[in-house]
Amino acid sequence: MTEKRIVQRGLYFEEFEDGVVYVHSPGRTVTETDNVLFTTLTMNTQSLHLDAEWSSHTEFGERLINSMFTLSTMVGASVAQLTQGTIVANLGFTDIAFPHPMRAGDTMTSETRLLSKRLSSSRPGQGIVQLEHLAHNQRGDIVAKAVRSVLMLCRPAEDAA
Repeated sequence: MTEKRIVQRGLYFEEFEDGVVYVHSPGRTVTETDNVLFTTLTMNTQSLHLDAEWSSHTEFGERLINSMFTLSTMVGASVAQLTQGTIVANLGFTDIAFPHPMRAGDTMTSETRLLSKRLSSSRPGQGIVQLEHLAHNQRGDIVAKAVRSVLMLCRPAEDAA
């Protein structure tokens, strides 16, 4: 008997559904180490992320998590569920906002909604999906949001049957 194999993948273009909220798991508790490593790897020398003493005198009273880390983690949390192996390319991001700061020790959860989708007019077998990503901290505050346009594969003909 041949064993059945199931390979983890994201959604094909046709599988994105209107009115569905895709809740991503697991959440991610962010640490000081995450922040300092990401900030230094990306050559962002902003004292608000690196200098505890300087940051203690700001309105926040402490270092904040780099917002690019927050954005990257929010989008990254969606990959396994939505785009793993089914994405062609990110086309762009708009409407990026960080309404509340992330702090070391905060746990981020995220979700994605489909805003629109259409077949590509120039790339057969592919479609453009517009997604809204939202991330919350453990208190329910929105810490990041972004609209993302993605070029996705359509379901292969052999899988359509």
